[in-house]
Amino acid sequence: MAVHWAQEKTAAASGKLLDRVALVTGGGSGIGRAAALRLAREGARVCIADLKDRRTEEVKRQIEEEGGLALVADVDVSDAGRMEAALERTMKEWGRLDVVFANAGVNGVIAPLETMKPEDWDTTLAVNLRGTFLTVKYAIPYMKENGGSIIITSSINGNRIFKNFGMSAYSVSKAGQTALMKMAALELATYKIRVNAICPGAIETNIGENSQEMPDVKDIRIPIQYPEGNQPLEGKAGKPEQVAELVLFLASDDSSHITGTEVYIDGAESLL
Repeated sequence: MAVHWAQEKTAAASGKLLDRVALVTGGGSGIGRAAALRLAREGARVCIADLKDRRTEEVKRQIEEEGGLALVADVDVSDAGRMEAALERTMKEWGRLDVVFANAGVNGVIAPLETMKPEDWDTTLAVNLRGTFLTVKYAIPYMKENGGSIIITSSINGNRIFKNFGMSAYSVSKAGQTALMKMAALELATYKIRVNAICPGAIETNIGENSQEMPDVKDIRIPIQYPEGNQPLEGKAGKPEQVAELVLFLASDDSSHITGTEVYIDGAESLL
């Protein structure tokens, strides 16, 4: 439900991100959508960088209905030209960049290593890892003067758990993101640019739409059964809005001394 404009204006006036500019990749749905809305509600002007469709326009419209400012950049994060253009457009529109949420990603093809097609492996790595690299690379020149916060959506997969059989490409991309985050955090510290990663567990999103599980995954599965379920804290998957609160914390000055860190948000799922 939309917040009344006058109420939202008052909230934004004291918001943690007042007058700051944020870019969110994959901002049209799931965690990206929830984060774009949350950042806007704290006063940020938000570029929603995603493949342009009905969902991205709906996020923009909702932000504007709530009294915020937003624009949509039609982006495939694995395409250097389109990613660079999105950042250039953000700067042309608002003249600064303070927060980058490198969130876009896919599950990709889920298959045993033996039968996975090289092109399917490449696609997953291109979107998840190359896309993160390009987002960070092209953001740096615009953030060096004032500093800021870069947040990367990694995962418990490839960092704490390895039991999701057939997800080798995805897990490798997510492990690579945390390594990139740590390298970037040290390299960019002199510019007061903080770089951190969030590692969600099961979250209620539509990422399954870009998943394709091959039938032969069943041949490599090792049975794992948790009689009481695999979500210890709440007994269910998390919500995008819960992740958005973590993104806001890492984007704001509340986390001013935190960089080079992966933060797990999974309700203890990965500790089983």
